[in-house]
Amino acid sequence: MSCDHKFQSYLNLERVDFEPTTLIVGTFIPSWPTDDRTDWFYGRTHDANGIRSNDFWDVLPRLYGEPTLIDATTIERKTFCDKKKIALTDLISSIDDADPANAEHRKIFTGNADSALVHNFDDFDFVNIVQLLRTHPTIKNVYLTRGITEPFWRHLWNPVMHYTGVNKIHERKLMHPSKSASYQHEAYNIQNPENPMPLLEDYILMRWKQEWHF
Repeated sequence: MSCDHKFQSYLNLERVDFEPTTLIVGTFIPSWPTDDRTDWFYGRTHDANGIRSNDFWDVLPRLYGEPTLIDATTIERKTFCDKKKIALTDLISSIDDADPANAEHRKIFTGNADSALVHNFDDFDFVNIVQLLRTHPTIKNVYLTRGITEPFWRHLWNPVMHYTGVNKIHERKLMHPSKSASYQHEAYNIQNPENPMPLLEDYILMRWKQEWHF
């Protein structure tokens, strides 16, 4: 059994009908459980209780001085990416030792935590990011929306870092635009009591601006 990426037909940019200049790379969106509400990349903006859980579609448009897309439709988000020449993909195409009959596996995918993927599965099919860059030479900026402190992710991203370095492509790791950034946000406010940043999404935006190509 396996769990394919929910948007597998997008991963190799086959459905991109423009020449992208920026590539944003995430990790994995499972195709099951089937009741998952994610409708495109970073689409799980709120958890089951309606609490904001991912700020990608707030932070990305605001980098460009445009209004948030946190409550926008998928069509509006795709239109934004088309306009800004941004392509989206993920590192993992499928997890081939995942079993939909396994309750623990279903729980892992519902939680959508990257660390759980690393520690509970062994058989992965990956997206060849370097090949995407070769196929789309217009891409001059590459961003990974997570760190690479764990060996699993570092092993995957090292070839990308080497290729972008040799070919003078802007490559950066971005703070993950989720509640996982709360610890660093809190630490920032403790260290800057005279100028705290009340909203997590504003803190993530500040951090992304430090890495973005303009």
